[in-house]
Amino acid sequence: METTQTKIRILLVDDHIVLRMGLVTAANGEPDMEVVGEAENGRDAVDVYQRLRPDVVVLDLRMPVQNGVDTIQLIKKIEPAAKILIFSNYASGDEVLQAFKAGAQGFVVKEMPLESLLEGIRSVYQGDQYMPPEISARVSRRVVSQLSPRELEVLGLVAKGQSNKEIASNLCLVEGTVKVHLTNILSKLQVSDRTQAILAAVKRGIIQID
Repeated sequence: METTQTKIRILLVDDHIVLRMGLVTAANGEPDMEVVGEAENGRDAVDVYQRLRPDVVVLDLRMPVQNGVDTIQLIKKIEPAAKILIFSNYASGDEVLQAFKAGAQGFVVKEMPLESLLEGIRSVYQGDQYMPPEISARVSRRVVSQLSPRELEVLGLVAKGQSNKEIASNLCLVEGTVKVHLTNILSKLQVSDRTQAILAAVKRGIIQID
């Protein structure tokens, strides 16, 4: 008996109709994907999302009427678990960070091969974060510039498995100060615990583990 493969239902949001047409053809040509809706600006995207509840939203960042970051935030208000992949011409470290802070799970630049977009859609659908190495590098530079020298020291010792007490002793700090540094590090890396902080820092090249 044949099993019907569940298709990833995609909402495509971009103000360039020719690009949308090309992406619709490409996605619908994949056995596991189906474009169920389109929108040409952020405001329409929110309305269409509310109506269709797609699995993945592929969203441009710079659009008329309402920008991508505002659109992400509004979609996340409707559905906190919404899966959003940014597909943009622009990818400065700041823009990537803003998009992830707003709730996006992946970022693909339009100049990348089509395969990167398809891979990004599948990754985000499965609940993973998708950030190609060149995007990670831009974010890393931005994050490293945000972390203070002391925060980088604390992060390095966290990566060596040291407790707050051990870090405080090594850096001649009180334990409460270490906790403050850790809170700042987690916030800047947009993670919720020490393990995630280490993984994010290694992945972005901020620290190396021997």
